[in-house]
Amino acid sequence: MSNSRRPIPSAEVDTWHFEADVVIAGYGIAGVCAAIEAARAGAEVLVLDRSGGWGGAAAQSGGWIYLGGGTPLQHALCFEDTAENMERFMTAALGPGADVAKIHDYAHGSVEHYRWLTECGVRFKEEFWGEPGWEVAHDEGLGYSGGENAAPFNELVPPAPRGHVPQMTDKRTGVRGAGYMLMKPLVETAEALGVRAEYDLRARTLVCDPDGGVEGIAARRFGEEYYIRARRGVVLATGSFAYNADMIETYAPRLIGRPAAAIEEHDGAGILMAQAAGAALAHMDATEVAFFGDPQMMARGILVNGRGQRFIAEDTYGGRIGQAALIQQDNSVYLVMDLDSHEEALTTRTATEFFRQPPTWAAETVEELESDMSLPAGSLTGTVETYNRHAADGRDPLLHKKTQWVRPLTGAVAAWDMRGFTAGFTLGGLRTDTDSRVLHVDGEPIAGLFAAGRCTSGVCAGGYASGTSLGDGSFFGRRAGVTAAARR
Repeated sequence: MSNSRRPIPSAEVDTWHFEADVVIAGYGIAGVCAAIEAARAGAEVLVLDRSGGWGGAAAQSGGWIYLGGGTPLQHALCFEDTAENMERFMTAALGPGADVAKIHDYAHGSVEHYRWLTECGVRFKEEFWGEPGWEVAHDEGLGYSGGENAAPFNELVPPAPRGHVPQMTDKRTGVRGAGYMLMKPLVETAEALGVRAEYDLRARTLVCDPDGGVEGIAARRFGEEYYIRARRGVVLATGSFAYNADMIETYAPRLIGRPAAAIEEHDGAGILMAQAAGAALAHMDATEVAFFGDPQMMARGILVNGRGQRFIAEDTYGGRIGQAALIQQDNSVYLVMDLDSHEEALTTRTATEFFRQPPTWAAETVEELESDMSLPAGSLTGTVETYNRHAADGRDPLLHKKTQWVRPLTGAVAAWDMRGFTAGFTLGGLRTDTDSRVLHVDGEPIAGLFAAGRCTSGVCAGGYASGTSLGDGSFFGRRAGVTAAARR
């Protein structure tokens, strides 16, 4: 039995084991949204998933979904936002090289997308969470999820919170998140529309006609080969390549040995099978990087690199800190705080309390701490002296941390060794157009092939904001379903 990803000629298929108008590989956020829209367009829809049930990475996520432009939730909580401001922020924060056409459509279609989600049963609580944190602490429905209110973006675009979180009781970060409450009503909507699902089917390669058009999928279930015919189109919604070691080494070597924020099923299968059919790729080196520090502590302290120098505003989005730490600072980062700031942070309940650990070093003075950390003499003391000089006036002219977090470090101090505290997932994938058609290396769409979600290069390229994966996966998943269903 061959492991080749090369397309199988449809003439070689003797028996189609399953058949539908639109066949979708992957039952996560992109797959379920594609299924709903294809079914509403009158297509018979079959979803395949390699696991034993629906959900994918989306159901295990914290549930941030990036929406804005003036959603009803933003209005209810008295936050002003426009599609133009959302587009400007995303273009600045998600690049370089971000797909401006996708960002434009996404920003200007965001309010309608919010309404679509709520009509499908997704609920957002009318409550704002304004503290630094990877996730909201309770069941609040809105928060800042991409550094919109931090430098440098808060001076470029009027800040507006765009992280929407489906309401969920008994939420436990990292165990039971709001992503489940995003997926559950969507799957129920799909089932009510007659969408069928086949589980434990691992999509292996595409089945193509003599002209290269896609006619179906070859898959395996417990070692047996299955062929699934798609009368109108195939939608790939199979996730990233974060857990494919060979692809990580080839395209995103900074993540070698540190995949996370994904699931093991994200092995790049959809990318490889489409690539074997001539599909173009984009931004395969782009990665989101989580940084395992408590934002409440980081905002109150200073982050320094291996030279004892600050390198980023500590109150910004944690993913931005992670990218800077891994890509620009060679994973060498330390958090420095004084005793008062540390005690204050510990009294604040957040959703990331499990990121808190005892300090690695503690000392009565910065000079002693610098020596204990084996930093060059004068490096950390010079950094703290400069920081304190301006912090006395509530300012941070170097990196522009917001005034509410700027306070001189005084008295006893401590430091946390945060070298290697990064992990991530991939953002690159198949090149698609704004209708979610997979593009051939010659720039033309591959007939019958569509894709959405993390197996594609979506609205993110070099940057990220929490919620953009669920956001563009659901938004362009819908477009994939509409476009596939319309094909004859």
